Amino acid sequence: SSQLGATQACKEKLIHRGRRIQLLPSAMAKSTNAEACKDVDKSHDERWPLWKLMLIALPQLSVQVLWCFIGPNSASYMRHLGMGNALATLNNVAGPLTGFFTGPIVGATSDSLTSSFGRRRPVILAGLISTWVAGMLFASSEHFLPKGQAVYFAAPMYWIMDVTINILQTPHRALVADLASEEQQLPMQVVFVFMMAIGNFLAFSIMKAFNPPVDHMFQLMLGICALNTFCVGVQFMVARETPLKRDPNAPKQSACAPVMDVIGAVKSSPKLLYHLAAVQCLVWIGNTAWNLYAGQWFGNSVFQGDENAPKNSHRYHLYEVGIDYFTYGGQGKAGLQLISSLVIIWILLKTTIRPRLVYAPCIYIGAVVSILAAGVVGHNGTFAIVCMVISVMPETGSFAVPFGLVATLNKRAEEEGKQVSTALQMALLNCCVTVGQQICTMVLAGIEGKMSLEAALPCVFILAAVAQILGGTGALFLDDRPPTDASDESTKDEDSETGNADSSEEQTGSQTE
Repeated sequence: SSQLGATQACKEKLIHRGRRIQLLPSAMAKSTNAEACKDVDKSHDERWPLWKLMLIALPQLSVQVLWCFIGPNSASYMRHLGMGNALATLNNVAGPLTGFFTGPIVGATSDSLTSSFGRRRPVILAGLISTWVAGMLFASSEHFLPKGQAVYFAAPMYWIMDVTINILQTPHRALVADLASEEQQLPMQVVFVFMMAIGNFLAFSIMKAFNPPVDHMFQLMLGICALNTFCVGVQFMVARETPLKRDPNAPKQSACAPVMDVIGAVKSSPKLLYHLAAVQCLVWIGNTAWNLYAGQWFGNSVFQGDENAPKNSHRYHLYEVGIDYFTYGGQGKAGLQLISSLVIIWILLKTTIRPRLVYAPCIYIGAVVSILAAGVVGHNGTFAIVCMVISVMPETGSFAVPFGLVATLNKRAEEEGKQVSTALQMALLNCCVTVGQQICTMVLAGIEGKMSLEAALPCVFILAAVAQILGGTGALFLDDRPPTDASDESTKDEDSETGNADSSEEQTGSQTE
């Protein structure tokens, strides 16, 4: 009984302090539970300030540089190596398709990892090393293979690289969610958006300095991989994890355990997660149109250039000008993302406005600029820049609001003693982002099979507008009531019942007297 009491006291400390420390079953030795309590006291003494959590979130910046560089340049690079327009676009399905399966499995593996270095950091390290290998092989393919053959090596390496980047990025949010308290969850999710905005600005600045980027793929990939190594090094110097200790008497997990964990998480997830998933899917159909194909839209449609034209030709020069305008738009987009993320965190923390009433207008703004891009911009480069800058609003909202809601709900469930899987649920939410990306890419590839690249690219913005109108409407109906509302109501009901019972007892006692 004393052993169970010590364990219960330890749990109470954990609930009070908002920390995530893995406790062992009561069947294990009493001394082990005492050590766990010491770990709780030690972690309480080393309470995580916001600036340390921001340093732990730093790799999101470098990962975003990588995605922002690879996304809009992958199809152009494949065309540079000799791949056809429709097939080069269809190859972009690699990222969302591999992310759909990789994210949840990596999340489940990370949640149950028993390494002495913690649950998240070994996965991050594995992702970083494999990204170095795959990224450098992909970017250097044209240097050790003839141009006509390099595409056959670069295309599969692009798929492998997308897997490794997903392994690298999946545990970052979960690591921060593990260490942050409940009241820090939502601000830290917006900090991630802040980091992504800086990463976007840096990526577009790099592309501007090496215009066109497809001619400098190897040098750019080398620098970006080095940046990721630096940011992960800073994260590892600051973060300290408490290893997950498994009961030695527990049965060994099978190789399919991560997959079964994914299925279990899907079944046990709250309804809010399903609603958010549908909204995220629709929103990211529109976001993908801008993130992956805006560069081609500027270079090939707005300015009517061609990256495959002879280097001193007029069309090649027009393509360079288009990419120059594109990088200006990307820098402005990153700046607005930075400002809007600060505005969103201020609204969510300092006002009583519900998250859905912040998220929905952001999505509708994106729908409006997509309509303008499809039918009004034409060959006006300045107007195209304005549309691209404003198009970031749905993306800012999609990263700040949904992930923050999931983190807050899971933290509350954890403190109530319920089993949660933060990394896995965030990965599942990210899966719906990949579904939207796949839909956008496959539709555009189909359109490019029937018309020229210049005519096909504006059509994808029509698809983006329709999807984001539906997504904004869905966001208006999110059940974003704070978790405390339901608990407060149940507490009031219990107090009322207790009060009625006490009153009846008093009446009975007075009648007896």
